[in-house]
Amino acid sequence: MILVLKNGAPSAQVTLLSDEIRARGLIVREILGEHTQILGIVGDVSSLDPESLQRNDIIDRILRVSEPYKLSGRRFHPEDSVISVGNTQIGGGTLTVMAGPCSVESEEQILTIAQAVKQSGATFLRGGAFKPRSSPYAFQGMGLDGLELLKMAREKTGLPIVTEIMSQNILNIFERDVDVIQIGARNMQNFPLLRDVGTIGKPVLLKRGASCTIDEMLQAADYILIGGKSQVILCERGIRTFEPATRNTLDLSAVPVLKQKSHLPVIVDPSHGTGHWELVEAMTLAATAAGADGLMIEVHNYPQKALCDGQQSITPSVFHKVMRKARQIHTLVHMEKD
Repeated sequence: MILVLKNGAPSAQVTLLSDEIRARGLIVREILGEHTQILGIVGDVSSLDPESLQRNDIIDRILRVSEPYKLSGRRFHPEDSVISVGNTQIGGGTLTVMAGPCSVESEEQILTIAQAVKQSGATFLRGGAFKPRSSPYAFQGMGLDGLELLKMAREKTGLPIVTEIMSQNILNIFERDVDVIQIGARNMQNFPLLRDVGTIGKPVLLKRGASCTIDEMLQAADYILIGGKSQVILCERGIRTFEPATRNTLDLSAVPVLKQKSHLPVIVDPSHGTGHWELVEAMTLAATAAGADGLMIEVHNYPQKALCDGQQSITPSVFHKVMRKARQIHTLVHMEKD
């Protein structure tokens, strides 16, 4: 349910109304737009009487929300969300680029790549310290040692770090040390993890599950947003289809669909989306043209020796060329919007 408030509604009355609704066990989110002020109510709203609410002096009108997702939807939050991480922002017309290796392998490897991607214009360093792998015999990541190397790379380059969390057991460490916490495709519907991550106040990068619909992705985002402290970035990284030519089928139509349905920033991962380094450039440019707020690209200095996903990683020199083209397309797209 959405309560659209009258212009100039006194803050004391808004607080009183919010407290009364929360006392019924419901979640209330106050959202201030450029021209509107609304209260979004989440939960079993059957205990609320619309006729009684409508008699409240500060309520202009009441809207029902039929979508299965609430907090991530545009009806609750009509204007685009912009997420700030230090001096960097995600959304709001910027092109965010998260680049780095699939896995942290050594100090030399991560520092070399971090410096290279920064020189080419990346705004975040991505790298896996903990790796969810289909095979129990594949490289699982360096764990906390890998996280320490990411922190070292951040200190030397100034790039905020993005890395994936696998378990609530180390949530306190991620809260302290990580700038953007990634929820991988395999954990998109790990609801206890989503709820816990949503309570710590860090931006969360939510990847689409390999077999999940867009609505399911937005409902997963709501699990995080219900916590009330964390912001969410949505990531399209390909879905599983019958087509074997690529690792996944990169659903670029998801970008404008998500933009229509949700206020959250949307980025695209062309590396996992295709599984082939030769296709990364084309899909990067296509994603930028489709209106993505950012990109997540795997970069490795020696892809042929990578311990994880070398076949989909591009070299720093290729990344430099891709970045130049992507920024040109981004400028053109936003020039046309203006």
